[in-house]
Amino acid sequence: MSLFGGGSSATQAATSSTQGDTSKDVEVANPPEDSISDLSFSSAANLLAVSSWDKKVRIYEINNNGEATGKNYFEMGDAVLSCAWSKDGTKLVAAGADRSAMMVDLKASQGVQLQGAKVAQHEDTIRCVKMWQFNGNDMVVTGSWDKTVKYWDPRDSSGTPAGIIQCPNRVYTMDTRDNLLVVGTAERQIQVINLSKPQDVYKTISSPLKWQTRVVSCFTDATGFAVGSIEGRCAIQYVEDKDVGLNFSFKCHRQQDTSQRDVAKVYSVNAISFHPVHGTFSTAGSDGTFHFWDKDAKHRLKGYPEVGGSITATAFNNNGQIFAYAVSYDWSKGYAFNTPQYPTKIKLHPVIGDECKPRPGSKKR
Repeated sequence: MSLFGGGSSATQAATSSTQGDTSKDVEVANPPEDSISDLSFSSAANLLAVSSWDKKVRIYEINNNGEATGKNYFEMGDAVLSCAWSKDGTKLVAAGADRSAMMVDLKASQGVQLQGAKVAQHEDTIRCVKMWQFNGNDMVVTGSWDKTVKYWDPRDSSGTPAGIIQCPNRVYTMDTRDNLLVVGTAERQIQVINLSKPQDVYKTISSPLKWQTRVVSCFTDATGFAVGSIEGRCAIQYVEDKDVGLNFSFKCHRQQDTSQRDVAKVYSVNAISFHPVHGTFSTAGSDGTFHFWDKDAKHRLKGYPEVGGSITATAFNNNGQIFAYAVSYDWSKGYAFNTPQYPTKIKLHPVIGDECKPRPGSKKR
């Protein structure tokens, strides 16, 4: 039964057939000491980078038995809001509230506490950082609340960006895949950039969702992207106009209010991650649940029970056999609700069987 296109919850029959199991999920020891902002897996090894409001970026090594051990960390001047690996998995970049981005070369920096180099600077908080390759060289792209996206060449120590894109408003979210860069800003604006021509904005659109954009995530094949909003909705958007007929949106991360008939509690969609092999994707939200979806069949594959707190970040490892999710306070209710009792943890979910496989007969687009 499809959950796309309407209802806020499944029928009992659909629930029983699509209910996922978290009993085998492994909790990572020694998690961050404050809210977790981002998760990123290396493409070269089972190394998971975790950025946190406690000013640190931690690297965990995941063993063959699924357990994770702390391997390295580095510290920045303020809350770290984003982290990302280079394509070959040898470099890690992070950025945040100190308005800078720092890069660590794992081949060059030794010891438990790594030493990095500053590679970017903005006039306000850097909300997002990613890496991509341009003409065979690693490049860094940062998106900031100062309403700019900036490109940086790590080999250039002058502190001058290689390029600047002016955005219509503060950058809230950003993702890359191959030559596709998607930037989501305040006031629901989305900019699409072809990184083979990084100085040009290929397209600017308004989000198809009516409320504030929380997250954007690029398709595995870079033909489009998913958008999640604070109002429990997700949209599937293709880049090219010829594919506009494939665009759609659906409700998710909503719960029936048992005290009021026909009233649903609505939660933010905080994270969207695409499976690297199957092209299916996950959503995770402030309701403390995550779900796996098949966009081409417009179908929910699996839904999982609440995990005890808001899910703030998610990531698949390079072969899609591990799904990591972070449980921590997401600041949706303000400072007063960030109590010491609120959980802060990272869980590793083994992707087993057909959990993330497209429906039989689903045509991949």
